[in-house]
Amino acid sequence: MNFSHLIFIMAKSRYLLLMCLCALMVVPALRAEHLMIIAVNDTHSQIDPASDGKGGVARRRAIYDHLRATNAHTALIHAGDAVQGTLFFSLYRGDVEFALMDTLGYDAIIPGNHEFDNGMEELAAHYREVDAVKMSANYDFSATPLDGLFQPYWIKAVGDKRVGFFGINVNPAGLIADMNCANLRYLSAPDVADATARYLKQVQHVDYAIMVSHIGYSSYEPSEPNDTLIIGRSHYIDMVISSHSHTVIKPGSEWSRIANADGKLIPIGQNGKSGKLVSTYDLDLETGDIIYNHIDVDASWDEQASRYTAMNAWLDQYRHGVDSIMNNPVCTSARFMKNSSDAAQNWVSDATMDIIKELSGIKHIDCAIMNKGGIRMDMPKGTVSEGVIRSMFPFDNRFVVLEMPGNEFIECVKIMCGRGGDAVSKELRATYNDKGELVKATVGGKKIDPSKTYVVATIDYLANGGDYMTPMTRCKRLFVDTQKYGNHILSYVKALQAAGKKIDAKNEVRIQKK
Repeated sequence: MNFSHLIFIMAKSRYLLLMCLCALMVVPALRAEHLMIIAVNDTHSQIDPASDGKGGVARRRAIYDHLRATNAHTALIHAGDAVQGTLFFSLYRGDVEFALMDTLGYDAIIPGNHEFDNGMEELAAHYREVDAVKMSANYDFSATPLDGLFQPYWIKAVGDKRVGFFGINVNPAGLIADMNCANLRYLSAPDVADATARYLKQVQHVDYAIMVSHIGYSSYEPSEPNDTLIIGRSHYIDMVISSHSHTVIKPGSEWSRIANADGKLIPIGQNGKSGKLVSTYDLDLETGDIIYNHIDVDASWDEQASRYTAMNAWLDQYRHGVDSIMNNPVCTSARFMKNSSDAAQNWVSDATMDIIKELSGIKHIDCAIMNKGGIRMDMPKGTVSEGVIRSMFPFDNRFVVLEMPGNEFIECVKIMCGRGGDAVSKELRATYNDKGELVKATVGGKKIDPSKTYVVATIDYLANGGDYMTPMTRCKRLFVDTQKYGNHILSYVKALQAAGKKIDAKNEVRIQKK
């Protein structure tokens, strides 16, 4: 073999080696398996878009279908409070929302506190028709009509990886009427949460343990736990799908990752309320990395949503009843009032005073206390329909007048100060400090005297200890009405309209931080 021939062979070998290397380079690297977790919370019967044009169940279905079509592995989760908040629930008692669960394709759901609004018998009847896995690790339903319908967790297998989801629910005391959750046994959320995650990892051998929570990112009642507290005590939870507090946790914000007991940052997400956002969590099953995002439920999804002709035709039979009420004008509002605003809370409480004085025949009532969470819809400016009023006050509660010892009255004011105020009539004023502690409280311009007796107007939800108003349960009832309080408010605004008056209130803070 001469030298030139040797050089040729060597060059050819190098060429073949280079071609092999190039071939290896163009072979795509194996992509780690991903699980796209899709989640919503507190959709609150928002079947059609809200007054701001956001939300709508057909749009959400379009988003779900798009994500399922573009991701090999998905898990669709609802974190509770699918019901209560619009006329669809007030009129049809869950027939719409629960029937849509499987149409939308939820894999797993947990109950919120409002799922219990019509009692467990009705809830059980609905849940029996829902195929989605129903989870709760800290509710014992064994002595209730819901026995046998729930399991503590659900495991999703993707290749050789296992992802465990488990439900954690809010303490019903102070949130759910006793008669609507009779014999339901609540187990401490902080105690059960990490123990369940540990069981999933050590016994069920899941790779990731994900808590689906309906206790809230933050606590409405300071003495109750929240998701951040549970994460802070946890060693085993890898991610939290949050709900109940109606918090919009912005992706990428400092609020979207909370340090656990080992100092590890745990992703947590929540998308407000009314189904205006859909949360996505792209879980890399090899590394455990999670990319959290929000998708706007807006008009950009309308074209795809319109293709669900069978679902929309089915919904039309319910929309007819809703629209007949929503399009019936009954009064006029001087200005827009957001449901969470001081103006809306002041108007409701002052109106309650006027209504109850006439209803009860009681000559002197010191003040009215209402719950700000009971105002479920904004008050629009201009013409207001019957549907708006009924949607603002959808609950099956009655007006009540209590005879309250001064010390119990003060305890109630302390509770309201501890959560940053509540809806009270103009007669009641209070201030509190940075710690939420009562500094001063007056009624009718005079300091509340613990040795005196006061007459307070409210609703039976609070009188029964709802929103943690336990002191009210120890007070004598002077009057209990027999109709839904929303019916009386509707009659009240009609009377305003007949008298040529408009709905209006000052945006003043009646329980304020000093």
